[in-house]
Amino acid sequence: MGFLYQIGIHFFILSLRIYSVFNQKIREGLEGRKNWSSTLEDIPGNAEVLWFHCASLGEFDQGLPVMHALKKRTPNAFILVTFFSPSGMQNFEKRAHPVDKALYLPFDTKINALTFIQKAKPKLAIFVKYEFWPNFILECRAANVKLVSISTLLRKNQIYFKEYGGYFAQVLKNVDHFFVQNTETKCLLESIGINAVEVSGDTRYDRVLQHKEASVATNSILSNFTAHSPILIAGSSWEWEEKIINDFLKSNPETKVIIAPHNVNNANIERIETLLEQPTMRYTDFNEAHVERVLILDTIGHLSSAYQYADYALIGGGFSGSLHNILEAAAFGLPVFFGPNHQKFPEAQIFIDADIGFVVENAKQLSEKINALGNQDELKQKIEAFMQSQSGATEKIVNHSFIKNKLN
Repeated sequence: MGFLYQIGIHFFILSLRIYSVFNQKIREGLEGRKNWSSTLEDIPGNAEVLWFHCASLGEFDQGLPVMHALKKRTPNAFILVTFFSPSGMQNFEKRAHPVDKALYLPFDTKINALTFIQKAKPKLAIFVKYEFWPNFILECRAANVKLVSISTLLRKNQIYFKEYGGYFAQVLKNVDHFFVQNTETKCLLESIGINAVEVSGDTRYDRVLQHKEASVATNSILSNFTAHSPILIAGSSWEWEEKIINDFLKSNPETKVIIAPHNVNNANIERIETLLEQPTMRYTDFNEAHVERVLILDTIGHLSSAYQYADYALIGGGFSGSLHNILEAAAFGLPVFFGPNHQKFPEAQIFIDADIGFVVENAKQLSEKINALGNQDELKQKIEAFMQSQSGATEKIVNHSFIKNKLN
């Protein structure tokens, strides 16, 4: 199987080159990987390199609290971050971060992995959540680079736990320690003979609570728009959620809506404006003299702070199986609503069980569930207390003996 993987990774690279002719995102990823080796040459020779690999921007957000904590503890640490996806490389600078260097992860060939480890010389490698590249992992082992996985989340239908997945299960055994999100992941790893596992939780809770503490309600546009009306915010919306919003507005004339679409290009904004049977206003064209009930955030970077101006949140991706971040809204005490296809996101079921997250399939259900929420102040306190109860994963990770001994 290992031999087949080595052949397969080269076919994978070839297929990306072919598809890049038709796909801009793939093309950007290929372009970004050119001359990657030379970008590592300016790492100081005496640097204590802590290498974080994050598949995309979401995983970067999970890694951020740990990056900050380790940088604070080890001021001379050099934070090196690799991304697989262009969305990570192109957007991580919008975050407050301690990153010293970021680049695309080279494709997982033996020679790339060997060259990367030899040039970067990481003291510790930290992979975030779920992306495990065999050649990089095996090269870490060969070079005696300690490797941990944080906020790990695995499912029983993944290849590591299949009868034909023995090679990939063996690869995971080269990870020195796992800090996992839940007991299900711990049990799955133990079922293939991996016992260096700690249930530490999801660092995203720490991330969103830190962001909340740093957020100050000083946005005059959002303050003006949200004054004197109940506010529903649609975060990272897709067409399914926008259709629900359209029907919701008809039956809830007292409510205003903020729509933060997943895609903010002009064509998509125009599609939303055509879809909605209500006058709309773009954030970049805001005029407080206007009385539109819908404000469209046609910008990047405002959503996570905009939640503090709302009362309820409808989160996108729950109909396609790609549910977006529900924690950002809950950090501000908002009950969250999402579509029924959320099985890949355990936090959604946790929210449902705690009666702070709700599945909706249409506007009627959304209206009914909002009306049934009860006292809003009490609910907000309940949600904020719940979020605090789920925090602390970062401290468990950075204070674990494995991490402390390695960095000391």
